[in-house]
Amino acid sequence: MSATYLAAASVEEAVNALKGGARCVAGGTDIVVGHRQGKKPLPASIVAIHGIDALRGIAAAGAGLRLGALATHEEIESHAVVRERFTGLADASAIVGSRATRANGTIGGNVMNASPAMDTGAPLICLGATAVFQGPGGTRSIAVEDLFAGPGQTVASADELLIAVDLPAPALGTGSAYVRLEYRRQMEIAIVGVGAAVTIEGGKVTAARVAITALAPTIHRVVAAEAALVGTDGGRDAAAAAAAAAAAGSAPISDVRGSADYRRAMAAVMARRAIETAVARALGGQVSIPASTSTFAAV
Repeated sequence: MSATYLAAASVEEAVNALKGGARCVAGGTDIVVGHRQGKKPLPASIVAIHGIDALRGIAAAGAGLRLGALATHEEIESHAVVRERFTGLADASAIVGSRATRANGTIGGNVMNASPAMDTGAPLICLGATAVFQGPGGTRSIAVEDLFAGPGQTVASADELLIAVDLPAPALGTGSAYVRLEYRRQMEIAIVGVGAAVTIEGGKVTAARVAITALAPTIHRVVAAEAALVGTDGGRDAAAAAAAAAAAGSAPISDVRGSADYRRAMAAVMARRAIETAVARALGGQVSIPASTSTFAAV
């Protein structure tokens, strides 16, 4: 049991607690479950941030969106603008844990947990998201693709509080998707996941981002896969070449959920599905959310 518990009423109060060595908790869907399963003891000191209204909500930020750190996966997945313009993130938020997890788990907690198998990480990276922190010295922003330092680790300081995640406006003609290998509909941990964002102009791919999940110590982009798409028509051959590059850029492990060889083989399959879905959406096609379910029967 934790020795001290503080329910912070403001961001400043929470930052002061972090400066004193406390650990932050919001939805608690990771820290509590980990404790119950005997994986990690509860921190000696906890600061709860669920009562800080300034961390809530999803709002326009220029032409993009700002997700408050306390925005839940359910709120994100159901948000009209997310579903229309940031579809890859909607795909991911729709399959995080169970319905109860999505109703309580927050984007801030998901990002700061820094699991290499987290579902929202790949689409956030593909969409160019930045994480906004407040610490004793003020605020700063870190690109999500630069945030993860290892399993469960970020480059943020221990006394910095994640207050929001910013999504820039996608370029016209951009489609995005996130696809995960699924054995069951709820409480699944990604065995393989791939995010993709593709911009098409004049029938050609002008920009592409591909990021892989549960295939390395951190979620990261695969530049070779992106290069295989840019300048092509984004068709099946291009998607297959990019998918092969994504698989080659992986460094999976073997565990009880799958061997490294199996994960690498499935990386190519999931990458092709994610890329083809992103291309279809970029061209105005309607692929239902979540894309994992929509593309499950794809060959």
